[in-house]
Amino acid sequence: MFLVNETDAVLLPAARTGEMVKLLGWNLPPEQMHLVHEHWKDFPAPPYFMHLLLALIYFVLMNLSLIGNGIVVWIFTTSKSLRNGSNMFIVNLAIFDLLMMCEMPMFLVNAFSERLVGYETGCAIYAALGSVSGIGGAISNAVIAYDRYRTISNPLEGRMNRVQASLFVLLTWLWTLPFTVLPMFNIWGRYIPEGYLTTCSFDYLTDDSDTRVFVGCIFTWAYAIPMVFICYFYTRLFGHVRQHENMLKNQARKMNIESLAANRNVNAEAAEIRIAKAAFTIFFLFVCAWTPYAIVTMIGAFGDKTMLTPFFTMVPAMCSKVVSCLDPWVYAISHPKYRQELERRLPWLGIKEAPDNVSTTESKQTVISDPPAAAEN
Repeated sequence: MFLVNETDAVLLPAARTGEMVKLLGWNLPPEQMHLVHEHWKDFPAPPYFMHLLLALIYFVLMNLSLIGNGIVVWIFTTSKSLRNGSNMFIVNLAIFDLLMMCEMPMFLVNAFSERLVGYETGCAIYAALGSVSGIGGAISNAVIAYDRYRTISNPLEGRMNRVQASLFVLLTWLWTLPFTVLPMFNIWGRYIPEGYLTTCSFDYLTDDSDTRVFVGCIFTWAYAIPMVFICYFYTRLFGHVRQHENMLKNQARKMNIESLAANRNVNAEAAEIRIAKAAFTIFFLFVCAWTPYAIVTMIGAFGDKTMLTPFFTMVPAMCSKVVSCLDPWVYAISHPKYRQELERRLPWLGIKEAPDNVSTTESKQTVISDPPAAAEN
């Protein structure tokens, strides 16, 4: 039994016979082997069925993301009742998720070829799409958290108009630029293949101080800062709703009545519980999407690199793709007027949404029925 080194990598027919142990990068030409980090060159190449399995999973995720996020963009941009500042952030998040979907056709080609098609150019495009969608999605979550807190805590003056919302949307796109452009042009950092060498990301494996500083900066910029904002604003939001609920209960007790909320369903959950569930779901999805990748990059830059096997580094990329498919459900399916539009335009989905009978005398009922926007009229 022989190992395949860089010279043997050109012997594609022999390598495919199964008589040799193929190492990662076995089917790359010698002039492209510089793309493969030394860390990966000692790992055996995965069997072909693993590439096919991942291709199947990515194909399903690609279609789910395209359908879910596509419907969100279509309905929110063509329905007059949904064209408000807060809903612009939902559309913006869906666009970032669609950009992540654009990676998937490239991955399918790479998986069937068992290598990175396009070499440096293909790697740069794939990684740049992932960078824009990942960083943009993270900061968009933070902006949505801020908008929900501001709107619910101050329903009369806290609502953003379309101009204000447009500036925040522009901010999310500008936020993605530094750590997308710098590695693309090798100004600071670089994009390299990872895992099974069918995906690309920024270099977090090179053992030098420049790479470690780069990884620390992108970790802070793309993960830590959005995480802090999300935690802060949803904590404040939950505190505000809880305080409001206590005030209503105390006032009702003084007036010797059961509740001050008009038309309240006695079987409905308390407002603070519903807000807590929505906030936790949003936070949980963000954590599930990017914490695995953050852990992998920090291990690669500062920890024991032997822990990073090809399969282990493929898992975080899949997590982010799964969450991009779930975002439309979390941010839009819970939206009453969005469900009404779905019922009207796509009746075959079987969605039944009750008409809006929210009392205009109590802002509390608005909080219960629509946490994301706090108002849709």
